[in-house]
Amino acid sequence: MGRYYWSKKEEADNLKSVRMSRLKKWNLLTGYVYSSITWTSNYDDHKNSISVQISVSDPNDRYIRFIYTQTDRGTNEKKDFDYKVPITTTPCNYGGVRYWFRCPWYKNGVYCGRRVGVLYKDGDYFACRHCYNLTYASRNLSSFAKPYGSIVSIPDLEEMEASIKRTHYRGMMTKRYKRYIQKSRKAERAMFGVVSALNGRLK
Repeated sequence: MGRYYWSKKEEADNLKSVRMSRLKKWNLLTGYVYSSITWTSNYDDHKNSISVQISVSDPNDRYIRFIYTQTDRGTNEKKDFDYKVPITTTPCNYGGVRYWFRCPWYKNGVYCGRRVGVLYKDGDYFACRHCYNLTYASRNLSSFAKPYGSIVSIPDLEEMEASIKRTHYRGMMTKRYKRYIQKSRKAERAMFGVVSALNGRLK
């Protein structure tokens, strides 16, 4: 059995995240919107929510505003957070624009400002995965999983699914939806192979 790599980095898959593709899917990129985002724990079905204000009507002042309260693990003291993350756009090939977050984080005193589609919360604030030095579960398993094919992370599949505007056209699956189905099935086979192999090691 070959060697496999396991990173000590935090896995982005396990963190709260805000995805631009989801905001678009939920019709929250329409002028000025006040809404909330809720996450459900995979372990005990516990729910956490935050409030958001999203403004994209003014080209010179597009942003998402995060408003939430959390309890400090060390002092058990509740802290209120209220801050904005800039939103920027790039033109699409067939008209319209695509929205992005502009990471607001300062790392080692240097402003990030990366244009990203997903923000993660690994501390008090939402920032990009580069600033939090995150990895994905699929990357941790990639070397070990080679005999079973490539593993696609759940966030990647969700991004791909969110980009699908229609699944069928004139009674047939669209090309994009067909690619998503193929990648999803391939990822399931790979994960099943890895889990079976790991269970075999534990016996």
